Amino acid sequence: MSIQTIEDTKVKAFPTPAKPAEVIAFTARARRRFDPLVIAGRLASALVPPVIVITLMLIVWQVACSSPTSSLPPPSQVWNEAYDLIAHPFFNNGPQDIGLAWRVLISLQRVAIGFGLAAIAGVALGALVGQSIWAMRGLDPVFQILRTVPPLAWLPLSLAAFRDSSPSALFVIFITSIWPIIINTAVGVRNIPQDYRNVARILRLNQFEFFVKIMVPAAAPYIFTGLRIGIGLSWLAIVAAEMLTGGVGIGFFIWDAWNSSRLPDIIVALAYIGVTGFCLDRLVAGLGAFVTRGATAK
Repeated sequence: MSIQTIEDTKVKAFPTPAKPAEVIAFTARARRRFDPLVIAGRLASALVPPVIVITLMLIVWQVACSSPTSSLPPPSQVWNEAYDLIAHPFFNNGPQDIGLAWRVLISLQRVAIGFGLAAIAGVALGALVGQSIWAMRGLDPVFQILRTVPPLAWLPLSLAAFRDSSPSALFVIFITSIWPIIINTAVGVRNIPQDYRNVARILRLNQFEFFVKIMVPAAAPYIFTGLRIGIGLSWLAIVAAEMLTGGVGIGFFIWDAWNSSRLPDIIVALAYIGVTGFCLDRLVAGLGAFVTRGATAK
């Protein structure tokens, strides 16, 4: 056997190991988690389309309402006449002379109380309806009838019962937002897999333990779907209720601006309402995604 053959045999039997430099370079590249270019691209894809659409809408609005005979003000007039409301949302010159941000916060306080009570009662009643066939037969028709009543239709009854505008507004929020929470919770409880119930029987969990450890986690995607719908209805209800009950909330500001023929102020207030409603929806959706780890209702 020649020397060259022996060397070839050694190479085949003992292959040359990979160069450490190549492995280190690959590992260093794999550890790079945050790429500024990728993040900038994602932000651009998320922000550029709505900015373009909003810009086009403002241009169309400006062109359509620039005529002297137009009954609505163009964006340029809204900017000129309502500049203080836009640039200074937190001014406070007295009980009734405050910025729109303070008015939104006052309305949000009422929404937090009314919606919080509706969330607690709605999840409890939804769990009862979803768990008990007799409760579903007895309560579901009543819920289906009451949920079709418009929010403002409850306001005269609540004013007669509470004789005060503040608890009446809270009741309107409560009665408006509770129905989607009840219905979605009940659907989620009814869709709990039978295997989960069998495990609860094997572990001999009582009703409270079954509710906390099995029912709520399994029905969480449905519950947060109801909460997301309910928070939107709560925000709609408080704005409508404040128009009639008064106070210093954002709804009363719109009604007062209408009585004073301040259309630019109304348009700015509507923008505040829309942005606040969007933030509330994103907040509940984000909380639901965090709690359910991205699971969705099927």
